[in-house]
Amino acid sequence: MAVPFRRTSKTRKRLRRTHFKLQVPGMVQCPNCGEWKLAHRVCKACGTYKGRDVVNK
Repeated sequence: MAVPFRRTSKTRKRLRRTHFKLQVPGMVQCPNCGEWKLAHRVCKACGTYKGRDVVNK
């Protein structure tokens, strides 16, 4: 099994991990009710998508 020749420093380790982070989901306001929702998805509050009623609530 391969073993690192030298110990990885704290700086090198942290620089490598700078890209390992959570992404914030794209939130937009529903134009119908003003509730925050995920982009390109049906609004959970009023059930509309692209100005049309998709879910009966």
